[in-house]
Amino acid sequence: MTHIVILGCGFGGLAAVRELSRADVRITLIDRSNHHLFQPLLYQVATAGLSAPAIAAPIRHILARQPNVTTLMACVSDIDVGRRMVLLKDGGAVTYDYLIVATGSTHSYFGHDEWAEAAPGLKTLGDAFEIRRRILLAFEHAEREVLDDLRTPWLTFAVIGAGATGVEMAGTMSEVARHTLADEFRRIDPRKARVVLIEGNDRVLGSYPEDLSAKAQRQLEALGVEVRTGCKVTAIDETGISFTGPSGDERLPARTVIWSAGVAASPIGKSLGVPLDRAGRVIVQPDLSIPGHPEIFVIGDLAAAKSDGKPVPGVSPAAKQMGRVAARNILSQRRGLPGQAFRYRDYGALATIGRKSAVAQVGRFKFSGLSAWLFWLFVHVYFLIGFRNRMMVMTDWAFAYFTFQRNARVVASTEDDPEVLEGGWTHRHARAAEEPAPEVGHAPEAGPAQP
Repeated sequence: MTHIVILGCGFGGLAAVRELSRADVRITLIDRSNHHLFQPLLYQVATAGLSAPAIAAPIRHILARQPNVTTLMACVSDIDVGRRMVLLKDGGAVTYDYLIVATGSTHSYFGHDEWAEAAPGLKTLGDAFEIRRRILLAFEHAEREVLDDLRTPWLTFAVIGAGATGVEMAGTMSEVARHTLADEFRRIDPRKARVVLIEGNDRVLGSYPEDLSAKAQRQLEALGVEVRTGCKVTAIDETGISFTGPSGDERLPARTVIWSAGVAASPIGKSLGVPLDRAGRVIVQPDLSIPGHPEIFVIGDLAAAKSDGKPVPGVSPAAKQMGRVAARNILSQRRGLPGQAFRYRDYGALATIGRKSAVAQVGRFKFSGLSAWLFWLFVHVYFLIGFRNRMMVMTDWAFAYFTFQRNARVVASTEDDPEVLEGGWTHRHARAAEEPAPEVGHAPEAGPAQP
């Protein structure tokens, strides 16, 4: 029986598996995690609006009723094109007759990988948990600081990159500070927190029409976000960022920095031995196969594909369409028929900014504000996998809309965690006598309070 191996269970990989559900083939799906993730809502987990199970579902559960699929949780280290073999990091190997590579993309720091520790990106649930932890602990650190010059950097949040993810993160973080946390602290006012969105180009949402981009910036500013365009980041460390802008070189003290400025293709594409574009994506044939190997297809963010001469954008609808086309082309090859060229159907673009704020373009129609926000809500709930996920998201969103509360504000930390104990208790003895002692047990000189 024909054996099809699919690498990655993102939007493209899952679409390919489902397209082959009734085919007389044997499928092995390999993914490094055990869940399918609805990435467009990942920022909601990072900002405590949704819990992880609301936007993720176990792969085995999703495909439990598809008997021709075997799922393996493993990391791929290499692809031996000559022997038609996928090599795993644990030393295992899986042979194939046909291969679909849908391993997606990762963060790109444009040659400055050392920035990753200080400025995490947002691609996985692990990333979302870490960002959520940093955001919430920043307010905790600020509450415990005595000196204003040490407190201010904890209440300054920088988002680098004003694409859809950066815009959504910045707008939601401002709402968290202004509404969710507004009355929960005694020594700080979270509403005074700064959220600074830094973009290298001259406008936010650069892939959107200029009028929608301008509306998005106005909505961001109405939410309290400081938008800085035309700024090139030159350095990032744990105390802040340096950048060059219209006013020259600047330094922004910020203890929480989030990276959303660029992505790079999955490194597994290099093992295919075919030409790559500047972003590391595999340059595919019109039918999504790779040159010289019609049995290998590359889809999703890893594929540098064109439709009607135009580059296909790295968005979830394109990945889904690629997955279905790649699966059909494999079935066509088995019957001795030529495959079909990929044609991308553009369903539009959506980006939410905050409460009742969004921009959207669907065909020739462009709209923003409340109508775009309601449309965004409907689309994202519709495309979530599973009735339970849809109900969870709708319930959480309805609760947040009427109360401004976010129930996923839980971080795992202990009193021995150096992030908690040390970061907010440095140098405060300098003005201890001038400030009232914290109401948690000890004066500043005595160190952190014990519960």
